[in-house]
Amino acid sequence: MLDESLLDAPEALARADRRGLLRGVAEAGARVRTAARNAAEAGIAELKPEGRPRAVLVAGSGGAATTVADLIGALAGAAAPVIRLAPTGVAPAAGALRWALPGWAGSLDLLLIATADGGEPGLDLLAEQAYRRGCTVVAVAPAPSPIIESVAGRHGLTVPMATSPNGQPEETAAASSGALWALLTPLLALLDRTGLIEAPPETLAKVADRLDRTAERCGPAIATYSNPAKTLAAELADSLPLIWTEGPGAAPAGRRFAAVLAELAGRPALAAELPEALPAHGVLLTGALADGADPDDFFRDRVEEIQALRARVVLLRDRPAGGLTAAPAARELALGHSTPISELEPEDGAELESIAELLAVTDFAAVYLALATTATPT
Repeated sequence: MLDESLLDAPEALARADRRGLLRGVAEAGARVRTAARNAAEAGIAELKPEGRPRAVLVAGSGGAATTVADLIGALAGAAAPVIRLAPTGVAPAAGALRWALPGWAGSLDLLLIATADGGEPGLDLLAEQAYRRGCTVVAVAPAPSPIIESVAGRHGLTVPMATSPNGQPEETAAASSGALWALLTPLLALLDRTGLIEAPPETLAKVADRLDRTAERCGPAIATYSNPAKTLAAELADSLPLIWTEGPGAAPAGRRFAAVLAELAGRPALAAELPEALPAHGVLLTGALADGADPDDFFRDRVEEIQALRARVVLLRDRPAGGLTAAPAARELALGHSTPISELEPEDGAELESIAELLAVTDFAAVYLALATTATPT
């Protein structure tokens, strides 16, 4: 059960946040700036690639690396295929995971290794395989670490992962906003040089500024009624979030939101893109999930009653393709089945800025939901 009073008690939130999750989300803008400096010092700004890579392969451990691949794929669009190399193994533990290149990978392809760990032997083996095949290899990882030494020793490009501004130990979980931006930012700078995406230094600076402004709006000192992240967390209490996304940038943000809700708050969530989300999730609005208590019943007993899990639509919107939008149909379907709906739409700006705002608000919301949900240890 969500303790909504805790959301407006900053000192109590700080005591409950023993892992420093709120600090990690708030530091995302600073992490982008540090990562951009690291990329420049590594020589990325001076690179003069001879054409675009045929394909971009992305490998790494943990949910942050998964989101990195997802975001790069969304930003690259049709410029080049972006393929995440999923690991295999018996357990998600050091030494147990292995990665393999596709059979066709060769000298025309680019391998990006993004890891907040840096000690996975499987990634070392992957770098060796890529070197033998003639792939260009770029790694972003903690320095020093075995993977940094391995890639540098095989004539690859390495960028030290940006550390926390406060010098705190790195949170390597999927829910770490700091790890996500520390891994993603140097790769954005690199892919800008290749012409696959548009992420010049001035755009990355604007992304950092947008993350800072969002952190100010969503910080623990801002009351729930004017805080979009706290409001969303309160709305998701006792709900099964159906995360519907519109626009290429919103899609990876929605998938990450579902992953972070599961990891931090122990909350199942389903993510799908519009318009396919409507037939895919429509049946969920008519069954037992639609029979929960009335969310607008202010006087219901929230302490004694056993809350039934009910569906709630979360609509994340960016720029719909071709200006066409399925949002009105989504609202009509949800409200037609008496299903509440929450909406997030970023301010105007570059595509990367919009994505950053959606990621930041949903990251804050997942953290607040985890901290204010009783029986969820944090």
